[in-house]
Amino acid sequence: MKVLMIALLPVLIFGFVFPLRDKSSVNSGMKSTVSKADGPYVMYKNGHVFAKYIQENNGVSSVKADSLPLLQKSDLLLTVNTDIPGKTFQVKLKGELKNEKTEYRKVPRQLIISDIEGSFSALRKLLQGNGVIDEHFNWTFGNAHLVLTGDFVDRGDQVTEVLWLIYSLEDKAKAAGGYVHYILGNHEIMNLSGDLRYLHPKYVDNAQLLNEHFQTLYGEQSELGRWLRTKNVAEKIGDILFVHGGISDLVNLMQVTAPEINDLVRPWYADSTYRYPDPRLDTLYSDLGPFWYRGYYVGTRRASMDQIDSTLEKFRVRHIATGHTVIADTISVLYRGKVFNTDVYHAKGISEALLVDHGKNYRVNQAGEKVLLPRK
Repeated sequence: MKVLMIALLPVLIFGFVFPLRDKSSVNSGMKSTVSKADGPYVMYKNGHVFAKYIQENNGVSSVKADSLPLLQKSDLLLTVNTDIPGKTFQVKLKGELKNEKTEYRKVPRQLIISDIEGSFSALRKLLQGNGVIDEHFNWTFGNAHLVLTGDFVDRGDQVTEVLWLIYSLEDKAKAAGGYVHYILGNHEIMNLSGDLRYLHPKYVDNAQLLNEHFQTLYGEQSELGRWLRTKNVAEKIGDILFVHGGISDLVNLMQVTAPEINDLVRPWYADSTYRYPDPRLDTLYSDLGPFWYRGYYVGTRRASMDQIDSTLEKFRVRHIATGHTVIADTISVLYRGKVFNTDVYHAKGISEALLVDHGKNYRVNQAGEKVLLPRK
């Protein structure tokens, strides 16, 4: 958790008093009754690529490991479990990983999902119910875009499977003319920096079984760790700005563009010292930063309409889409139709996504049922 060194200053200036930074359920001390089956964790060492799996048979966990010389990386085919017993999907490793760009042209159709938090079942059902993937996990969304606005890790017991599904869909979407955007939330950054307070106990046990620190499994010598480091914390797609938490007044006042925000924060995803060379990072990694801010929805001083309009003007967009803070059981529209909140309690079976379809906005459920959202 990053906190401004002068922690009282934002309160004195803006009057913000924030509640606890996260939802009420905490996994600390929770007894796990789920299967320990997990993986693969793909690691690089001594010129080889290793794929390690946790297998469970009759309640007994064991490690299976495959390895190939690095030059044969493209021959490695990963098998990933799903929420359906016996149902798996396969993943080929990407030839290269490069940082995502920040700004994209407007597209006719987008499906926006946030805060899955390791619930593979919720993600699968939303994607299949709304025509994004078929029963074999193939991309069926054509040239449309899937936008994931953070917190797909922590709490749940199928985090690894969720990440590999997103990873695999990226190439499948590109092949069809579509795209998958994965914008990081506070929980992805917490995991990368070793803040594991909300991690399901399964993963603590599995890291020990693999004889690794959990943070190493998402470190710079791991495929998922390298891949997560290519992701942004803010993206613009047409006239919508996507961030996990929101844009505070303080960020509005900063002389930074969306690409500059990503360039500033990316090198520090895994940092746990909180000693930044640029004072702007103290803000961007604080409660007032784009992946922690909750002022649109809660606090003693909520964001004003002027603040929202200032953000829209600054980033040259018409709408802002966030996750991070549950305020209702459904997708919500606030601030005269300018802000979309997409965080719902997926783990409780209350699962929705935002569909932007040729200028109209809908909330959709796992059955693909659509409800038109008001413009204001």
